[in-house]
Amino acid sequence: MASAQQILILSSRTGGGHASAAAALQTCFTDQSAGNILVKITQVLEEAGTVPRRLGEVYNYLLRHHQDWMQYYYWVVNRFRLNESKMILKGAYHYGKELVGRFTPDVVVSVHPMTHHFFSYLLKRLGLIEKIPIVTVVTDPCGGFWRGWACDEVQQYYVATQAARHQLVAYNVPDEKISVVGMPVHPRFQPISQDYRPELRAQLGLLPERFTVFVNAGWVGGGNIPRLLDAMVGKNLPIQVVYLCGHNQEFIAEGHRFAHRASFPVHVLGFRRDVEDWMNASDVMISKLGGLTTFEAMACHLPIIGDCTTRPMPQEAETAEFLETSGAGIMVYKPNHISELISLLAASPDQCAAMRQCAASHTTFGASDIAQNILQLINTTPSNAPAA
Repeated sequence: MASAQQILILSSRTGGGHASAAAALQTCFTDQSAGNILVKITQVLEEAGTVPRRLGEVYNYLLRHHQDWMQYYYWVVNRFRLNESKMILKGAYHYGKELVGRFTPDVVVSVHPMTHHFFSYLLKRLGLIEKIPIVTVVTDPCGGFWRGWACDEVQQYYVATQAARHQLVAYNVPDEKISVVGMPVHPRFQPISQDYRPELRAQLGLLPERFTVFVNAGWVGGGNIPRLLDAMVGKNLPIQVVYLCGHNQEFIAEGHRFAHRASFPVHVLGFRRDVEDWMNASDVMISKLGGLTTFEAMACHLPIIGDCTTRPMPQEAETAEFLETSGAGIMVYKPNHISELISLLAASPDQCAAMRQCAASHTTFGASDIAQNILQLINTTPSNAPAA
């Protein structure tokens, strides 16, 4: 029996999108490999050392509490290329050496812009750069993203759109290394029939016939989303709200206070693994424009109200433009505009239906194709190819 192929996926708990992409790829690898595969997801920033861990903690803190400061974090990382810092790379060397020695991957798959530079440095020091290919799945769907996504030693890139391809080319990545395949959305994010939606709502403890707004504060919970919900709770709106607070106990408690004040039902949730059910039960989602969250919603044909109450992070600005241009989303720029916008959508089923159709027709999803391509790459790498 042939030995199992081993795939190492590099991720981080900075926001939820990277973890979602890693999980989607893991599922697709397993589904396509007839069981003869081992997939390990490692959280590089959290595990590699104190400095990378602190960078991740600062990112999540700003995301939760000072979203308007993220542009400065982005500038610092891009300006000083912290992901390429020799001090940081050398400090993480023993972590990486132990990981590669223990897991012996056939391929390294990065879903985070601050991981593949480290592994290219590591594999070169170990003399393995020609034997273990590095591939990168870019989780920012459009242009304007971190320069750190570009790395000379990456053998193949997978991106969601032509705009993302153009951005990598602008960062001097050879065009022949880039494949446009769609976002790595988990296969469980699928639309349901309109007729089934009331039944699903009832199963989830929601009112079956009430216009439902999914207020998504993200994996870390926070940002501007609580301000938008706060602007809604004092209004007499013909809706019910599902408020997803992520891993943020403070915001869960605040959510229950919102529920007590609101004139409409507010269903408060912490982190959930069945988020696709809550998306499918909803008529519209209010959310920060994280790449995976946005495209998971679009995979469920869920209209989106994007948070632009503070300047979007640079890698999200083009996502906002994409949503508006495609017709799948509407941006909100001031918290006091949200109630009017929700009222208009609740009274306009035809507009919601049109937005659902736009979401269905303007996106492609590539997790399965990415997994298939990487498995083929493993088999054609000289060190992994079966003997003649």
